[in-house]
Amino acid sequence: MEKAEPSNSYSHILKYTGLYGGVQGLNILIGLIRNKLVAMLLGPEGMGLISLFNSTIKLVSDSTNLGIPMSGVKDISEAYGRGDADRVSQSINVVRYWCLLTALLGMVVCVVMSPLLNRWTFGWGDHTLHFLFLSPIVALVAVSGGELAILKGTRQLRSLAVISVYNMLANLIISVPLFYFWKEAAIVPSMILLALTQLVTVLIYSYRRYPLRLSRSRTLFGEGLGMVKLGMAFVLAGIMSSSAEFIIRSYLSKVGGLDVVGFYNVGYLMTLAYAGMVLSSLDSDYFPRLSAVTETGALLNDTVNRQVEVTLLSMAVLLPVFMVSLPVLLPLLYSSAFLPAMGMMKLTLIAMYIRAVMVPIEYLSLSRGDSLSYLFLETVYAVMLVVSVLLGYRFWGLLGTGAAIIVTGGVGLAVDLVYMHHRYGYVLSAQARRYAIVQIFFGIAIYAVSVVTEGWIYWTTGLLLSVLSALFSLRILRSKTHLWHSLTQKINSKLRHK
Repeated sequence: MEKAEPSNSYSHILKYTGLYGGVQGLNILIGLIRNKLVAMLLGPEGMGLISLFNSTIKLVSDSTNLGIPMSGVKDISEAYGRGDADRVSQSINVVRYWCLLTALLGMVVCVVMSPLLNRWTFGWGDHTLHFLFLSPIVALVAVSGGELAILKGTRQLRSLAVISVYNMLANLIISVPLFYFWKEAAIVPSMILLALTQLVTVLIYSYRRYPLRLSRSRTLFGEGLGMVKLGMAFVLAGIMSSSAEFIIRSYLSKVGGLDVVGFYNVGYLMTLAYAGMVLSSLDSDYFPRLSAVTETGALLNDTVNRQVEVTLLSMAVLLPVFMVSLPVLLPLLYSSAFLPAMGMMKLTLIAMYIRAVMVPIEYLSLSRGDSLSYLFLETVYAVMLVVSVLLGYRFWGLLGTGAAIIVTGGVGLAVDLVYMHHRYGYVLSAQARRYAIVQIFFGIAIYAVSVVTEGWIYWTTGLLLSVLSALFSLRILRSKTHLWHSLTQKINSKLRHK
């Protein structure tokens, strides 16, 4: 009989990082195909326009959803963990009721504020009518968020994975033909169709598992007030994050133009794409494990530090190769028109090493239910990001925005470490610090090679450093886990039974 592995073991962490990373990788592949086609059809200015619309709608959505997508998961998950079917059903009804209210609220707010959103977002033209047409998206996103909270709270991980793949396929199938025939005129209709398609996909899986049941609205309103109170801190944190991106993109649009917004957006999102493959397991696996650790001290430190180590080492396996290959990947995945973003992207990739350490630590306040601490840290990071990126672009252009993201990440990590130590007694382990120093050194070295060399010297030196970085990570991961041994055992067992 196979012995169950501890949920906090390196093997468990690496296994689930790979599982969710695989799903995220498929989504990224589909997204890259879609982005390549859209970039060819619309160019940097079209991509910049999509970015501005998306960031503005996200700001309105985050400001009006009352945090139900986050606090709803907690309420449903607690009832589901106790096996209380009646309470699960009632919590689901509360989430659906309040998400309907926030959907109506968000749509009305977007309609009323359309002239202001146009003035704040664009320095040219009148896009008020566009925001009026986009207002239903806020409602659709609010309802989708509630249904996703239901699936997360009841731990329907397979359904969530399938939904994410279907939605990415829909994004490809719907948007590309529209952009092919109508170019930029299709941006608003495509965004509405995509939001509607995503809602329908989520409803199919959610209603199949938990059919819609009507209940007395007065009871649902009162029961949801506690959920709203918890969620308001997450709303404010979401507003800070969305506002930061909104301010940055609006500033770049007015000072540099839509093409600069397109360069920044592609550079930022493309570097986050690979990081997202590794970080995608944190919500589904790491967060519940960390929440289960009720006391502070050695066990809490161990849980966080092991996640930091695996996240950092996993990300560092291919991150250097990604950086070295950018001269080929960027025009291949988008077009040669986006090459001005390459310098900024290489610097942003170095910031991803810092993010690999930072994000698992930030989950500490969430796992403790300490929403005010989470709000404080998110606010500090958002303010630093806006100030540093705006100053970076003003003095050094697009390259300065990449340097600003590194500086923000470094200072943000320092703030997190000091605050978490004071609040929860958390200390980053010596091993995690050592691994971070080594891998960040590789990242900086590869960037330096890209600046001072070219041709065969660049490719030879860059790939050599990438191989050394990958071998360093793989050697440590193999020594800390038993996945390779388990895999060979299973293969040998199957071969013997044939």
